[in-house]
Amino acid sequence: MRPGNPYAADCPTRQLLDRIGDRWTVLIIGALSDGPLRYTALATRIEAISQKMLTQTLRALERDGIVVRTVLPVIPPHVEYELSSLGSDLLATVSVLERWAITHIQDVESARRTFDANAKAQASPAR
Repeated sequence: MRPGNPYAADCPTRQLLDRIGDRWTVLIIGALSDGPLRYTALATRIEAISQKMLTQTLRALERDGIVVRTVLPVIPPHVEYELSSLGSDLLATVSVLERWAITHIQDVESARRTFDANAKAQASPAR
């Protein structure tokens, strides 16, 4: 294995790109952009994420050093999540992706409609 070859299946760089590109990571990083949040606040902010997926993704991001988990010494204990310095650095890239998606969603939706219409027309039997 060549170091830093994300096209190799067993490359750690590829594993990291898989983590960053998964369904929930970008949303969690964006949700933490304004500062620490408790678990329930994250779950509320990111609609439709299951408790299982939020927990798994937070755990993976913590393991990768992107998110820091802090247990606050209160009763009952509270847990907060925030971006580490590594996560804050990644936030710059995530923010660019988010802006791109917001800027180009109408273009993408138009392309989808065109594609779907063409696919439907090709699937229809000729008269």
